[in-house]
Amino acid sequence: MTTARPHIAVIGAGAWGIALACSLSRIAHVQLWTRTPVPPGTRNMPHLPQITLPQNIEVTHELPHEADIVLLVVPTQGLRDTTLALQKRLKADVPVVTCCKGMEKGTFLLPLEVLEQTMPGRPAAVLSGPNFAIEVAQGMPAAATLAARDLNFVEDLTKRLTTPTLRLYASTDPLGVQLAGAAKNVIAIGAGISVGAGMGENARAAVITRSLAETARLVEAMGGEGRTMYGLAGMGDLILTATGAGSRNYSLGVAMGEGQNIDDILAQRNTVAEGVLTAPTLRELGQRFGIETPIINVITRLLSGELTPHQARDELLDRPPRFE
Repeated sequence: MTTARPHIAVIGAGAWGIALACSLSRIAHVQLWTRTPVPPGTRNMPHLPQITLPQNIEVTHELPHEADIVLLVVPTQGLRDTTLALQKRLKADVPVVTCCKGMEKGTFLLPLEVLEQTMPGRPAAVLSGPNFAIEVAQGMPAAATLAARDLNFVEDLTKRLTTPTLRLYASTDPLGVQLAGAAKNVIAIGAGISVGAGMGENARAAVITRSLAETARLVEAMGGEGRTMYGLAGMGDLILTATGAGSRNYSLGVAMGEGQNIDDILAQRNTVAEGVLTAPTLRELGQRFGIETPIINVITRLLSGELTPHQARDELLDRPPRFE
């Protein structure tokens, strides 16, 4: 007896949305929602033009009325408006998965916290991990973390969303997973700045590891699990984002370290570097919860133009010695 394929709606046709749609098309019928209408029959999308969409991916400009699972792959700053519109169309028991990273500007809310306001009472989870979109779209092996508070729910959802090329691991620490995803973009900018400014690989390794410790302390202070920072959503994603040439945030940092103006860098791009918006929020959270975050603090000041890379280096090196 043949089991009917599930219907999965992917909301957002950026690079990551396209990648997830391609991966999930191996196990499901996928509906890929794009904000901007495309001509009927389009198989190559602007954000990953080298990828030809499989035939069982339906591209649409209409938000879904029905789906077995919905993946939200829109930028964090657009999540509120999108989910308010979606809530009016979907049945209340359809689970949603946030696949964006960062914090909402002005509210300090993480993606699942935004959903609690816009889609209250709905089963929800967060997906995060060390994945470049192009590799996932091409079917290269990858892994990620899927997190929700309810163990039974997240275990079931993990089984339903794991594909032959994308292996998911369940977690019951959605706060830690979301903070890890937000922080790694900020840290990647700092790692890029250190390389672009010619400070060497030792400096980049120090930025990565000590920032990881800062974020773990913040996660624990906010009620999450510090050990989440040493898994796929934490250390795994951070290593990829802070070392890979394909990382938007890292490459932005490299350009800044080389002396380019941040406004000029952003003006030349059509993709979002979430770390620019997240840095001041993360710094504010550290202050709010009484957690020392010296590296995140100097990255925030670098982005605002308050410090130069070499002033930041001197400030960090002049700090008193501490136990690790």
